[in-house]
Amino acid sequence: MRLPDAAPDDAFSDDIAIPATDGFPLGATLYLPRGTRTHAVLINSATAVPRKIYKGFASYLANRGCAVLTYDYRGTGDSRPKGATSLRGFKASMTDWAALDVVAAVNWMRERYKLPLGYVGHSFGGQALGLIPNNADVSRALLVAAQAGTWRLMTPPENYRIYALMKFIGKPLAQAMGYAPGKIGLGLDLPKGVFLEWANWVTSDHYFFDDRKLRALANFPRYRGALRALSFSDDPWATRPAVEMLCAGFTSIKPDIDTIRPIEAGSDKIGHFGFFRPEHRDTLWRGAAEWLQMED
Repeated sequence: MRLPDAAPDDAFSDDIAIPATDGFPLGATLYLPRGTRTHAVLINSATAVPRKIYKGFASYLANRGCAVLTYDYRGTGDSRPKGATSLRGFKASMTDWAALDVVAAVNWMRERYKLPLGYVGHSFGGQALGLIPNNADVSRALLVAAQAGTWRLMTPPENYRIYALMKFIGKPLAQAMGYAPGKIGLGLDLPKGVFLEWANWVTSDHYFFDDRKLRALANFPRYRGALRALSFSDDPWATRPAVEMLCAGFTSIKPDIDTIRPIEAGSDKIGHFGFFRPEHRDTLWRGAAEWLQMED
């Protein structure tokens, strides 16, 4: 996976740590405009993706007057246990990511910036919006390639590859090693509990909507802000039907779903990660920023 390069914007940035709701330190970066702050934006990462890939987009938003926070979920990036050589024995799940990490990041931004709070959720980051009990604190949510990630709604033959990776390769390996190594095609290493929960959701027909133990699903109707979901026609994972399935969980609102073809953004490809490449500054980024900074 080639990571986007940072975009050259005039904004202040500082690497910090913020506490999760249980006190676990999360590696984060705060981006601030040189001038007046008009909005706050929280960028929530995809699974197994380090926050650094969002640096360019975060700087771009900060240059437009937004206070922006990016962060790593526990067990990933700079939120790995200090001094640990592997994630073996590290306890975490995707449910924990939402309930402990995302909730804390929303609270951290709301407490510090008395500004309209925008939420950018990439893949799992968008899924987490529906799982957190404080999603009503978000004014506007932009979901980027965020979907109900069941293998059944992925594009063939990618769906079969992902199913095999999750069920026949990833699960046995995570059980044996005590964590899921990123080198099998995940990106970053993942805690065992994170991978096993994710694999169970991916191999279910309706992703986490089939998980009867997931009480956090009750939080979806709490969100009543504006919601725009971007899907990309060449994304084999977050296909239009998968994005629609996720958005259907937000029963208190009518999400706006926009499917974009790469040619419409002046690009040959976008896929699951391409939105965050700096080549989209004057197209996708500008449109996203204008939407996030709209007055409700």
